[in-house]
Amino acid sequence: MRHGFVKVAAVTPDIKVADCNFNGDSIIKEMAYCADKGVKIAVFPELAITGYTCGELFLQERLLSAALRTLKKIIKASWGMDMLAFVGLPFETDGKLYNVAAVFKDGQLLGMVPKRFIPNYSELYEARHFAPCVGENRLLDWEENKSGYAYFGNKLIFENKDLKNLKIAAEICEDLWVVIPPSNHHAMAGATIIANLSASPEIMGKQEYRRNLVQGQSARLNAGYIYATTGEGESTTDLVFGGHNLICEDGIILAEKDRFKNGTIITEIDINKLAYERRKMNTCEIKGWENYDFIDFSFEKIYTTAYNDEGIKQEMLMEIPLERKFSKSPFVPENKEERDSNSDDVITIQALGLKKRMAHTGCKYAVIGLSGGLDSTLAAIVACKTIDMLGLSRENVIAVTMPCFGTTGRTYNNALALAKELGITLREINIKKSVLAHLKDIGHDENDHNITFENAQARERTQVLMDLANEYGGLVIGTGDMSELALGFATYNGDHMSMYGVNASIPKTLVRQLVRYCADKAGEEGKEILTHILTDIVETPVSPELLPTNEAGELVQKTEDIVGPYELNDFFLYNMVRWGMEPDKLYRIASLTFEDEYKKEEIEKWQKSFYRRFFAQQYKRSCLPDGPKVGSVTLSPRGDFRMPSDAVGDLWQKWI
Repeated sequence: MRHGFVKVAAVTPDIKVADCNFNGDSIIKEMAYCADKGVKIAVFPELAITGYTCGELFLQERLLSAALRTLKKIIKASWGMDMLAFVGLPFETDGKLYNVAAVFKDGQLLGMVPKRFIPNYSELYEARHFAPCVGENRLLDWEENKSGYAYFGNKLIFENKDLKNLKIAAEICEDLWVVIPPSNHHAMAGATIIANLSASPEIMGKQEYRRNLVQGQSARLNAGYIYATTGEGESTTDLVFGGHNLICEDGIILAEKDRFKNGTIITEIDINKLAYERRKMNTCEIKGWENYDFIDFSFEKIYTTAYNDEGIKQEMLMEIPLERKFSKSPFVPENKEERDSNSDDVITIQALGLKKRMAHTGCKYAVIGLSGGLDSTLAAIVACKTIDMLGLSRENVIAVTMPCFGTTGRTYNNALALAKELGITLREINIKKSVLAHLKDIGHDENDHNITFENAQARERTQVLMDLANEYGGLVIGTGDMSELALGFATYNGDHMSMYGVNASIPKTLVRQLVRYCADKAGEEGKEILTHILTDIVETPVSPELLPTNEAGELVQKTEDIVGPYELNDFFLYNMVRWGMEPDKLYRIASLTFEDEYKKEEIEKWQKSFYRRFFAQQYKRSCLPDGPKVGSVTLSPRGDFRMPSDAVGDLWQKWI
């Protein structure tokens, strides 16, 4: 429960059509399994107590009475499970038969939510048996409850007393498929999780459509969505049911069950993440809509005692074991097809941004400092694509290599070879004499390799590029990436500055992927030499090359030794900026995600370093040059992330 994680389940139990006793026992068995796994919200299929395919039997009192008895047995069995359950059944009241979701916990029926939209087309003929429910909520007599009654209606939200962001509502199957689903209104009334009890038959192509529907609805609502549908055991007279269960969170599929076999999927929905997204999305309208009733419930034994960084004892929510997994590289898709498609899109967006800027300014030359490292390589590739779009010669890309004290043979030779293979103009300007003259001018000992020594080189590089841009009538293309900007690992008015920063919203892990993608693509096109060059650049340790090499001419300065591994920093960056994740939660999921790569002490060290650098270096980001946004996370002070340069980061350095 701590950090907003709520363990949920979508369950397809074994059933037999019209055998309420068997179905009830099967449901109770699955409830016990879920409770044993720590599940707090369990959703069962539509009409699970009777089966969906009962046909005219739904009109038989015999079946309806058995269903009601079975429901009461199931509710009684829920004592001590500490779990909110949603189970479907036919229910008669006031002379009408409804397709309902019974919502209960610990022996108490909290409410019944009837299906709003009753399908009557193709193979679906529910209107033959069930009435749609319209109008306001009302109370049902239910003597088994301590109160003697239970709620009945479409406008019910079940609200947890202890978890302020946990508000659950239900809709049933067809309700999701209509133009304006009831869940739209539920979300507008504050519901953060939607339970859907469904009976969706399988036909060709329906799996993908269903997946997109559930996934898309969770995205539109900024909500968790638990979709449980019936499976094997239903009648196969005309239809086959596959039990295609889904659990989604804000457009992301957290868990998906294989079709054509019954069973349960379990994961955790992050309600704090959903609350953050709704705070951020001011167009997500929440206003306690249209006479909703909010029904309180609580969970037992969810608090524990712990001590914070200052040794203060306090009560907090218990930490539950997590089933869900988190991507080690949130900026880079795990699926190759998606990864390649995204890579092509990113490079195109970068090129289009630069194309517009060059066309607007009338500049026909792109000037780039080409070091033989990842960032400048990507910028050169983008510049080439831009020049191609403009119908200009690639010779209009002016690549400048500027050897100095820390330049290695590996990066130098890669820069030369890359320029040749791309067909761009290469200029070599050794800046050692200029830097030494400058150090002498300011009275700095050239043997003192401090920050002044390093930054003097970075600023000299930028001065050379700026002046060359003036000579050519071109633009200096910034090569610095978003990870460096987040950490402040850039020289102010050095590599920090350009006339257009094509990499400004691309983190280092994505830069590496984009260059690797270009290497693979070059291989497919038969450009073996280019593939070799790009692959070697990908494999070269990241370094600003500002400290002198050793006697063997080898690199002595590695960026990740200074700021920490980029895969960790990008993980921190994404989850903090995209989801507003609090520090202790971020540490927790980082420790789980990277448990095979880093010790917890290392993760804590680099996470605190990340926060320290992030807050201290905002002033560099506050005056960034223009550059295109390519993903959901960017640090542009004119766009997504506006933070004062003097914000104090102490709150982010301490956690329990």
